[in-house]
Amino acid sequence: MRPILHPQLRVPPPSVTIDILKSVIGADMVAVDRVLRDSLDSDVVLIRQVAEYIVGGGGKRLRPALLLLAAGATGYRGAEQHTLAAVIEMIHTATLLHDDVVDESDMRRGHATANAEFGNAASVLVGDFLYSRAFQMMVRLSRMRVLEIMAEATNAIAEGEVLQLMNAGNADLNEHAYLEVIRRKTARLFEAAARLGAVLGNADAATEDALARYGMHLGTAFQLVDDILDYSGDAQAIGKNLGDDLAEGKTTLPLIHALATGSADDAAIIRHAVTGGGLTDFAPVMAALERTGALAYARNRADAEVRQAADCLAGLPDTAHRKSLLELTSFATRRTY
Repeated sequence: MRPILHPQLRVPPPSVTIDILKSVIGADMVAVDRVLRDSLDSDVVLIRQVAEYIVGGGGKRLRPALLLLAAGATGYRGAEQHTLAAVIEMIHTATLLHDDVVDESDMRRGHATANAEFGNAASVLVGDFLYSRAFQMMVRLSRMRVLEIMAEATNAIAEGEVLQLMNAGNADLNEHAYLEVIRRKTARLFEAAARLGAVLGNADAATEDALARYGMHLGTAFQLVDDILDYSGDAQAIGKNLGDDLAEGKTTLPLIHALATGSADDAAIIRHAVTGGGLTDFAPVMAALERTGALAYARNRADAEVRQAADCLAGLPDTAHRKSLLELTSFATRRTY
């Protein structure tokens, strides 16, 4: 049975948006953006152009916000959080550049992807630059623990990317294996961001681990909602085409549930789409997802993840930063973009 949350730790109502964090970390986020832009400086013009294009193209900055909130919740006040939050965003941006090349994506955040704008080679190489620049910045902090956390995280992310590539077109992927992919590919950077915040705050081992688990559950929920929005979101709001996952042969949680619980006809429709039908099968796949309640199932799994994330915050002092961490759980599952 799931542990009962203390009343003040219940997930907030679904009206919360990411903007609510501005009152707590708004000034810090401005500082992070300043570090980001300063760090993108290079005498290689194309690097500046591509990096500015992708970093300046918007985004929720959720991972840097998570690091800032975890640092504040454990009592840290200082400039190193801005550097590490920028590092987290740069590594995230590098993964996006590489992802879009692998997935042959042409739209992200409502704009042409960097690979569509500048070509695949430039996107891959600038992604490499962002990775290496991020590690340069970490080395300057002279914190071996920070390097250890991020080295392990980036390695796990790369493994997750390869696992996802291996599973492209695999209609036999089960829920356990899929969750393992997204915990490496997506949730691991959330986990690292929260853990780094705790490290900056000199938190004890139990608190550090609790915040890391919070980040892992939050990141898992975030990806599950992305799975849902790929089928039921508003293309303009999410900034990409609906059905992109299907077109790329990705067997995400809604499809896995429909395959496991639907009729033989439902399974045949989904298998055909995953193994090569793609967007031509989008309408019949959507009908199969509706018949099997697959999107509602994925939503319930995401809700379960954020409940576990909220449970991880029980040992933190009652501060505005902890409240914002709770509010992030609501945003992660109730967002529309």
